[in-house]
Amino acid sequence: IIGPPSSIDCSRCSSLLLLALLHLNSFYLSTFKMATRRLSTKKKFVADGVFYAELNELLTRELAEDGYAGVEVRTTPHRTEIIIRATRTQNVLGENGRRIRELTSVVQKRFAFADGAVELYAERVQNRGLCAQAQAESLKFKLLGGLAVRRACYGVVRFVMEASAKGCEVIVTGKLRGQRAKAMKFGDGYMIKTGHAGQVYTDTAVRHVLMRQGVIGIKVSIFLPHDPKGQMGPKIPLDDVVTIMEPKEEVDPAALLAAQQAAAAQQAAMAAAAPPMGVPEPVAVDPNMAAGF
Repeated sequence: IIGPPSSIDCSRCSSLLLLALLHLNSFYLSTFKMATRRLSTKKKFVADGVFYAELNELLTRELAEDGYAGVEVRTTPHRTEIIIRATRTQNVLGENGRRIRELTSVVQKRFAFADGAVELYAERVQNRGLCAQAQAESLKFKLLGGLAVRRACYGVVRFVMEASAKGCEVIVTGKLRGQRAKAMKFGDGYMIKTGHAGQVYTDTAVRHVLMRQGVIGIKVSIFLPHDPKGQMGPKIPLDDVVTIMEPKEEVDPAALLAAQQAAAAQQAAMAAAAPPMGVPEPVAVDPNMAAGF
């Protein structure tokens, strides 16, 4: 509105201001509805998968030297809990919990969480010999340290088998010796790669080693043992494992026949001693009443 103050129409000014406020209010309301609109199921699954993949990549690079062995995301209505599994949890926590707070701040800022809406925890791996990611990281640092490929791989396989694993397989590919790339496979024990058992019982990890002559690929597969408690391995048994139960005690046929005959004779004796149907039982007479007392 341009003009001297005396020429300003107050009613027109108030109407324009009201229209502007209404337009601004509708804009903020539509923006809030778009922000709080519920995602479709498909988009939610995709968003959760992207979040997990990026978080796992961040922690893999940051905690490689601390025995990083995976991450678990638990979502509650109030906050999101992220459990970091590692072999050296003290290094993950840092001095007085400083490192875990730094990781929490990085995750909060990257994924736009509210204050206190995300929490990071560190959980120790019970048996690192049965963790494929921990063994892949161990093999990676052995190769970076200059250890021979065969010696490093056989050391990992032996360590895994001594940790009560059913089987282990290590595949190393790349320019191992010379300029020609090749693949070497080391294995021991029992290994199932297909079917439902391959998904449940096999733990697999892949790492890339940046050597001077090129990139070397590492793949570690561990066949976990069956554990009814679900701590060292899966609870469900394998499909092809047959458990033979102890047979029940057999009863001697002659003894069984004698017991049946004895029971039948006892029932017949009880039936003979019982009074016939329809005949009243004799009433016992008190001798004192019969004598007139």
